[in-house]
Amino acid sequence: MLNFGIIGYGFMGQTHGDTIKKLDYAALLAVCDINKDQLKDVSEDVKTFLRADELLAVKEIDTVIIAVPNHLHLEMVKKAAAAKKNIILEKPAAMNGTEFQEMMTVTEAAGVRFTIHHQRRWDKDYRLIKEVVDSHTLGDIFTIKNSLYGFNGNMHDWHVYPEFGGGMLYDWGVHLLDQMLWMIPGKLKTVYADVRNVINENVDDYFNIQMYFDSGITGQVELGTYFLKDEASWFERHWFVGGNKGSAYVDGFNPLGKIVRTSELLTNVPGKITMTAAGPTRSFGPPPEGRLVTEELPEVHVNHQMFFDHYHEYVAGKEELTVKPEEILRLMKLVDAIRVSAREHRSVDFE
Repeated sequence: MLNFGIIGYGFMGQTHGDTIKKLDYAALLAVCDINKDQLKDVSEDVKTFLRADELLAVKEIDTVIIAVPNHLHLEMVKKAAAAKKNIILEKPAAMNGTEFQEMMTVTEAAGVRFTIHHQRRWDKDYRLIKEVVDSHTLGDIFTIKNSLYGFNGNMHDWHVYPEFGGGMLYDWGVHLLDQMLWMIPGKLKTVYADVRNVINENVDDYFNIQMYFDSGITGQVELGTYFLKDEASWFERHWFVGGNKGSAYVDGFNPLGKIVRTSELLTNVPGKITMTAAGPTRSFGPPPEGRLVTEELPEVHVNHQMFFDHYHEYVAGKEELTVKPEEILRLMKLVDAIRVSAREHRSVDFE
């Protein structure tokens, strides 16, 4: 049985609390938040505290979830490690790579388990694309695009403060980048990034990041909180993978998509000219009937609770840790390189 305590009982802390209540191998013993209003609806069987030190003093707790604002992560990791508690840390893990390296050093010295809550490794849209990539059904892949667009524009709560680790690169960005790094093999050679404050004065709300891997794959991640389209839903989520034996696309978190191939490859550009609204073309006219064929995407069955399922198996000694600290150190160093690239308007060598 895993006995949890949660430090920081805002939106994500409460989400974790709801998840733990559904697990037959775990119990929520205590929660902590400096804002007592966040604790008013906690069930009577769960202890509540206003200070992290008080929660960490509860001997029965073996694992703490740290869900405080980003700039407090290092302080709380140090406190939890000193109390000999295993740690699940909310993302973004740290303010930079140096800070996360310190967390790794502290937790290793204390001999406690340490992982980061990157639950979006279990997003269905992502796992569909990862299954296509891992299966090599598209042959040699040359590009993977990952994009997310919304219309709300403004950031919220502590995310509007850069000193707290606000902005979309630290919010959704670390998820989208982690998905790419966990899927694409080989070293990431160089990165080029455009990071902007479109309508938010102090924090980023748009980025376009190009990543070049020594496996020959170019990865692109783009996010914008102010992409307006009158026929769109409240968000647009897209994946595209291109290979020399076909392509695949996945749209939406509850995804729709296909694998697309050609029934035959051209040996040269056809002699017949097609007239389009943009004028005559031979290379980009509409395909003849039957030229494009589709296949269904593979089936995947995943949900975010699987993060905790795998953590439980790891603690029981039945499998390796899924979200490893060294993977997140690589991710945080990539975020540092992205900041440099965007600030200096140049490509940055990475690995």
